[in-house]
Amino acid sequence: MTPDDHARAARDLLEAERTGEQIGLLSLRHPEMGMDDAYAIQNAIYAQKLDEGRKVIGWKIGLTSKAMQSALNIDIPDSGILFDDMAFLNGSKVPAGRFIQPRIEAEIAFVMQSSLGGEDVSREDVLAATGHVAPALEILDTRIRRKDAVTGQTRTVHDTISDNAANAGIVLGNRRHLPDHFDLRWVGAMVFCNGEIEETGLGAGVLNDPVESVAWLARRMAGYGQRIEPGHIVLSGSFIRPIECPPGTEIHADFGSFGAVDINFA
Repeated sequence: MTPDDHARAARDLLEAERTGEQIGLLSLRHPEMGMDDAYAIQNAIYAQKLDEGRKVIGWKIGLTSKAMQSALNIDIPDSGILFDDMAFLNGSKVPAGRFIQPRIEAEIAFVMQSSLGGEDVSREDVLAATGHVAPALEILDTRIRRKDAVTGQTRTVHDTISDNAANAGIVLGNRRHLPDHFDLRWVGAMVFCNGEIEETGLGAGVLNDPVESVAWLARRMAGYGQRIEPGHIVLSGSFIRPIECPPGTEIHADFGSFGAVDINFA
């Protein structure tokens, strides 16, 4: 793909977000596209949002489970950018029409107290740089169709990364914990949809340890000359499958002694 191709794809995705009308698969439009192309498109979206006055509040890590990686035939996670207009208060209601096809995932969020970066970032570095951890929900959305109606081709990882790793929102729970007060591999959640249990999972589903997920992100960002900054929120990756959230959906995620998170969709 050329820089002009990247710019056009970014414009199309931003227009899809604005209008609520999905675009076709970028991987079908550009069968030659690779991982670098996908992140170049994401970075073009990032630059445009900054020009529009948005502020970066953090990062999300996706595709951290073995099941999702196998389904997409990859062996690494992906990442996306959290912007200030993506934050929702715990227990709040998402306005009707805000998203196209929203889904949610349960995660552990890291809130950084100091910067974190470099190609040799370790687990210990992550813990030292983290101010606190908290239960969280990520709201996913897709500005790209999940499947092409004519060919039957489904989205690839390159489509997802281009679309800011399908990120759309974040909800933090009210509880805050020092990062070494829990073995985060054993932090889990029961997620209820409209009062019925829908999914359960443990933090160990995230690259065996959510702390290692954050270390992966810091090392990946170093390759692009970036760092995780103080105050940034890092969503370490989901340990449940995505739950569809059509209008009228009420989500309650019970993390036990770690806390709880709620979000409703009008």
